[in-house]
Amino acid sequence: MHTDLFRELPTDSGPFVSVYVDDSHNTENATHSMELRWRSLREQLESDGAPTAALDHIQTALLDGERPVGVSGRGLVATAERVVLDQQLIRPPTASVARYSTLPFLVPLVTHARDVGSHMIAVVDHRGADIQIVHGDDVAYSETVAGEGHPVHKATGAETPGYGDPQPRAEEQARQNIRDVVDRLTSLVDRERPDVLFVVGESRSVSDLTAQLPQRIEDVVVNLGLGARGSVADSEISGAVDAEWLRRHNRVLAEVTDRFRAEQGRSSGLAVEGLTAVCGALRAGEVQTLLIGDIDDATVVVGEDLMMVAPSPENLSELGAPPNDVVRADEALPMVAVCTHSDLVSLDERLAPKDGIAALLRYAPRTSAGG
Repeated sequence: MHTDLFRELPTDSGPFVSVYVDDSHNTENATHSMELRWRSLREQLESDGAPTAALDHIQTALLDGERPVGVSGRGLVATAERVVLDQQLIRPPTASVARYSTLPFLVPLVTHARDVGSHMIAVVDHRGADIQIVHGDDVAYSETVAGEGHPVHKATGAETPGYGDPQPRAEEQARQNIRDVVDRLTSLVDRERPDVLFVVGESRSVSDLTAQLPQRIEDVVVNLGLGARGSVADSEISGAVDAEWLRRHNRVLAEVTDRFRAEQGRSSGLAVEGLTAVCGALRAGEVQTLLIGDIDDATVVVGEDLMMVAPSPENLSELGAPPNDVVRADEALPMVAVCTHSDLVSLDERLAPKDGIAALLRYAPRTSAGG
């Protein structure tokens, strides 16, 4: 995933509380179940020494905020000052995670978060459209387009002399309404540059719309195929959008896995694996995409500057930097990747690199990435 979501994290001083939990609201006792889950996680974090203020911030966000609809997961990262990340997940984590540590724990977000900058949703028919602009999890803007040719039905008593044939008028009004929607969507997409324009509506309305969209707009359209305007619940649209993000996530994962194997096969130097090689590539700013597998409880050593990361104190000393702290590798390496504007990908069973960590590089290193 792109790391824009994490950009402000390096400017926040830790330590951090990181929580990942199933916050589904699809049963009658969902609220009570969430309260019990959080109580257990809070007790664990308190025993680990997490500050009360940070726990209160997370509790407020989890229990007092707007509740999701249906199956849902939530990821939060907080300091004593504030919640620095609060994200709905594509799917709930299989088990709750709660950590109090020097650095934020980002891997579950990489695995389950919606990897989106922004998108639009247009629910259309031949009368007009309901449009939303969505940034992350938040609806930034919404409007309803009602075409100037709004009525699309034959007038009652159309056989009365003087009315003329209503069918051509109704068809022209419907076409004009679609043109109005096309014009407005084109303007908004050109202005907002969304990653995807999701379209909902009965098949003829969607077909008439996409037939008139400029190619540059049609290229970002995804037809969710859910049914007619006014007959589809918001929860259905949200679920279909999440399913599309998951499909795209899996496609990216497959592409990255294939590319890593290809670069390994041609010995290009653009694919490295293992803590030693990856730490070296991160220090040099060479990592284009960090591939995170099962790192388990491995640790790394960092200097006063987080960018000075190495597998052991000896490695760091050889670089002329005194060791400052020993931290978990699954926390430190993603944060270094964020600082160097690298993408992050969470691996599945298709690829199991040495030490559970690998990287695709921006360019072949001029010297070994070891150390």
